[in-house]
Amino acid sequence: MKGTSLIVSIVLFIAVAVLYVLQFTGEGENEHNSATAEKGVVNRGDLKIAYVKADSVLLNFDLSQDLHDDFTKKQEAYTAEYSVKRQSFEKDAAAFQEKLQRGGFLSEQRAVQERDRLVGMEQEIQKMDQELSAKLGGLQAENNKQILDKLMEYLNELNAGKKYDYIFNASNILIGDEADNLTADVLKVLNERYSELKK
Repeated sequence: MKGTSLIVSIVLFIAVAVLYVLQFTGEGENEHNSATAEKGVVNRGDLKIAYVKADSVLLNFDLSQDLHDDFTKKQEAYTAEYSVKRQSFEKDAAAFQEKLQRGGFLSEQRAVQERDRLVGMEQEIQKMDQELSAKLGGLQAENNKQILDKLMEYLNELNAGKKYDYIFNASNILIGDEADNLTADVLKVLNERYSELKK
């Protein structure tokens, strides 16, 4: 009887110890949270989360619109410059083809020289196209960086007091509480500041 009582006491002691360890190491909570997460519900606990729709900022930030207008003007200028050179090449190539067909070259050597000139011209046009595309790509990347820098600068300022643990880009959030959506407030402040800078 005394031996049974001792065994029961030991088992109870071990059970209490295991519960104590689970309670204070958080393993029991993790098991509960993983079971909850499997059902599609995540317990936020004390986390403070917000999100911003970055694509809305890109579309509605006045700086973004001004940068886009400037980019479009440069793109049109580059396209016009390229088109003029391309049309000139096509005109020369057609004239060469016609002259070659009717035997208008005094010698074969003169025809080869003209062909080589046209090949060089075409290579210059291709190089120009690549350079203009690279310039436009670089300009677009610079514009995006400038907008993102302004957004991050403001979000860091907004969150200076650790108001939020996480601020997400909403492009990956399918459903979220509108109370956590900072987009309208962020856009308002960014546009006000940009308007002040333009004065």
